[in-house]
Amino acid sequence: MSQEKKEIKIEISPEVAQGKYANLAVISHGPAEFFFDMICLTPNTPQAKVQSRIIMTPENAKQLLFALQDNINKYEKTFGTITPKVPGNQGGNVPPFIGPNGQA
Repeated sequence: MSQEKKEIKIEISPEVAQGKYANLAVISHGPAEFFFDMICLTPNTPQAKVQSRIIMTPENAKQLLFALQDNINKYEKTFGTITPKVPGNQGGNVPPFIGPNGQA
């Protein structure tokens, strides 16, 4: 059997196309899904609102991991290595992504 590639037509509304900026993600999971809360944290502000929540199956979350890694590799080949910088972190390599109990 030959597998036929199906074209998927994707539409995006102008509101969604503008996007939301996030510099913090809180990632949590249950047995059937992963939750990605995208947050914009501003300096000297005691609280921040979730800008967007994405919910995925574990299988789709893993596919996202692979797609993100592939895109980061392509980005670094073009623009150079990305070195995360976290203010106040002496090591400098811990990204601002946290999960339950402070684990990503």
